[in-house]
Amino acid sequence: MPVLNRIAEFNAEMAQWRQDLHRHPELALQEVRTAGVVEDKLRSLGVDEIVTGMARTGVIGVIRGRAGGEAIGLRADMDALPILEETGKPYASENTGVMHACGHDGHTAMLLGAAKYLAETRNFDGTVYVIFQPAEEREAGGELMVKEGLFERFPMRMVFGMHNWPAAPAGTFLWRSGPIMAATAIIDIVVTGKGSHGAQPERGVDPIVVAAQIVVALQTIVARSIEPLAGGVITIGHFNGGNAFNVIPDTVHMLGTARWFAPEVGDRLESGVRRLATGIAESFGAHAEVVFDRAYPATINDPAATEIAVRAAQTVAGESRVLPMDKPTMGGEDFSFMLNAKQGNYIMLGAARGNDAMLHHPKYDFNDEVLAVGASYWAVLAEQVLGRKG
Repeated sequence: MPVLNRIAEFNAEMAQWRQDLHRHPELALQEVRTAGVVEDKLRSLGVDEIVTGMARTGVIGVIRGRAGGEAIGLRADMDALPILEETGKPYASENTGVMHACGHDGHTAMLLGAAKYLAETRNFDGTVYVIFQPAEEREAGGELMVKEGLFERFPMRMVFGMHNWPAAPAGTFLWRSGPIMAATAIIDIVVTGKGSHGAQPERGVDPIVVAAQIVVALQTIVARSIEPLAGGVITIGHFNGGNAFNVIPDTVHMLGTARWFAPEVGDRLESGVRRLATGIAESFGAHAEVVFDRAYPATINDPAATEIAVRAAQTVAGESRVLPMDKPTMGGEDFSFMLNAKQGNYIMLGAARGNDAMLHHPKYDFNDEVLAVGASYWAVLAEQVLGRKG
């Protein structure tokens, strides 16, 4: 069975929803307008109950089928990124410096489309919770929702998530049992030396030289401390020190990220960062303050829930277009907090149109052609898991 006919009929409407959200992006925990749009849409679609305010701006819609049966959750994220948009689209961001560069506008529109279909048809027993989560980007809205009692207030058997993937052909699905996305940490290092004139370096302790040595040394942690097949990444993406060409500053500030899958690898990365940064700084007569802030755990799919997700994807796209991922991605995802608390699965929806910009790029734009595919996946998944027994 391809895309559901009923959902295909309102694909243009979903595109309008998506483009409206794209025009009005909001950062993590600031999704006030977005949450209001979602609430209004759910109310107009005739869902049975709407709960707002979880994790500040989260919205949960409750759609009941026939009496009895189990419940499942379907989750989409709503927040945007602090990026200046360069798409040139007529619906480009009107909030300068903020854009939907990860496709959360599309995720939200697809889940609204599934809610529209499920509220119309009610072709299932039990209950479907449509979960519109804030703050996936860095602020861990998924963790906030779990801590605020998401699974206690809305008891469900399983929870399912989905992300668009512009590296894969549009309308395909990519799946993986076990780890699919990495654990993440933010590295924050401040190196303090002693400032002096650039012509008299002997009078100071140059933190730029020290910090440069640290950047190079950090790359040896994965190369020489981590078992090659285990997987790990350390990247320094921000390096800031000094204001003049001929002045040695007192401090240098570095920011970076670490990625891993196995907890013991995360422990080794953290100890290595701390050991090398502080040790190198001390050897030069400087001092390093190190913060290794563990942000998101690894996203790990449950095998049984993955089988369910794959079956629904194959029903929508066909077996030949539902492909296993040969390896996980080092990207991070706060749906991991939900999967740590509840059995579930996270799947990728191919969205490529050709030579597309990738996620988190100022020229990225969600492919509206896959809206009906994603919404059909959600709907079929709900009907298959909660299929009518009578």
